[in-house]
Amino acid sequence: MRRVSPGLAPLVLGLALAAACHPGVAALVGVGGANRPIAIGRLAELALNHLLLAATGLAIVTVLGVGLGLIATRARFAAFRGSIDTLAAFVQAVPPVVVVALALPVLGFGGPPTLLALTAYGIMPTLRGTVGALDSVSREARESARAIGLTPVQVLVDVELPLAAPGLVETLRTALILAVSVTAVGALAGASTLGTPIVAGLQNQNIAAMLQGALATAALAFLGDGLLLAIGGWIRPDREQNAA
Repeated sequence: MRRVSPGLAPLVLGLALAAACHPGVAALVGVGGANRPIAIGRLAELALNHLLLAATGLAIVTVLGVGLGLIATRARFAAFRGSIDTLAAFVQAVPPVVVVALALPVLGFGGPPTLLALTAYGIMPTLRGTVGALDSVSREARESARAIGLTPVQVLVDVELPLAAPGLVETLRTALILAVSVTAVGALAGASTLGTPIVAGLQNQNIAAMLQGALATAALAFLGDGLLLAIGGWIRPDREQNAA
């Protein structure tokens, strides 16, 4: 229980925010005829679409960001490390809304431009977090692994990645929260996400719908963050035990 305790607070908060999205609760906020909460079935449908789109974007960002981080930390690619980081920073410098707008004529409406924005905005923090986690592995650990005859791939898989695992989990936490938040922007491109009631609520001054969309988005972010914190809690003790 102590291992997963770091994730309990975000999980509890996420569940509380999810409960606050109920139409009966949202209807208590705001005044006037525009205060029309979204039905729970429709909200659940939007949340599922949001989750699937965010998870897809997170998977793409993880593969690209972690992959580039692995490349940047290899000795043979050391000369390209600065260029890789600069390229990732340049891609993230473009706001997600602009990425979505520029992608619409080429990719059309819906999920594709949203995934492009997710990828562009999430690569840099994932790349830098991966590099930082791998750089935290001591040189002595690597040299000891080479001394017993491990190949470079074995050193990476059996030594570097296990020791860097807690840092990688923290990196994925950041990437997950970015993915959940940027997915809401996809509503501007016609993607059916929890950003849809936010955008519609802004247009119609429907405070209840805006509140439901915002709270549900935050709930997904906290629930995912709590889950990754719990995973990190399981990993960290194992790392400390192995180091001892």
